[in-house]
Amino acid sequence: MSIDVERLSFSYGAHPVLRDVSFRAEPGQLVAVLGPNGAGKSTLLKIIAGILRPTAGSILLDNEPVSKLGEHYRAMLGYMPQDLGIYPEFTAKRYLLYIAALKGLTEAQAKAEIDKLLEAVGLSSNAEQKLKGFSGGMLRRVGIAQTLLCNPQILLLDEPTAGLDPQERVRLRNLLSALAQHSIIILSTHIVSDVELIAEKIILLREGQIAAFDTVAGLVGKSTLEDVYLTYFQKEA
Repeated sequence: MSIDVERLSFSYGAHPVLRDVSFRAEPGQLVAVLGPNGAGKSTLLKIIAGILRPTAGSILLDNEPVSKLGEHYRAMLGYMPQDLGIYPEFTAKRYLLYIAALKGLTEAQAKAEIDKLLEAVGLSSNAEQKLKGFSGGMLRRVGIAQTLLCNPQILLLDEPTAGLDPQERVRLRNLLSALAQHSIIILSTHIVSDVELIAEKIILLREGQIAAFDTVAGLVGKSTLEDVYLTYFQKEA
């Protein structure tokens, strides 16, 4: 299984957001899209998720345009946007049960899966707590659990570590590293340390264009990923 992004471009009116972006993502190779705010990272993930239609170019799943795959493609996806829509009066468990119902799981299937996911993101003890009392980091973890419902084969995560404390970041990195062995994972971030240890491939996205695409080792050489990032984005940093 592979996803190929081929010569993707997107514009809002006369304003180009993405320009001629191409890369491949496969299971076993977590791909991190790294760049400053405004580089086009969120737009790229929205197009891969099918939320936005590209101005030019295409997304292929195993050489088939995803635009023609419809529900089959959507059923394979787990997408976490940067801004989560939640119901403040719902508990974490009730919210996940609601999302599971939308995804077609039976109540019995959902309960078994949700208990495991809440444990995986460290929220088992908060399952019956209302979301309005959650911190930003806790809400982010609920969003990660929501994304993992139905065991999607393709995960698209937009700034997944936003608001997480250092311990939570480590937990998420370990979880994603394990999932990446059998799933396609594409995540966006502007935080170098979040991906240096777990990403197999890095896309440096600058002003809507790929400035570099390589393995971490290929990018870094004798330097550090932080140094490489600053070299490419020192004007934006």
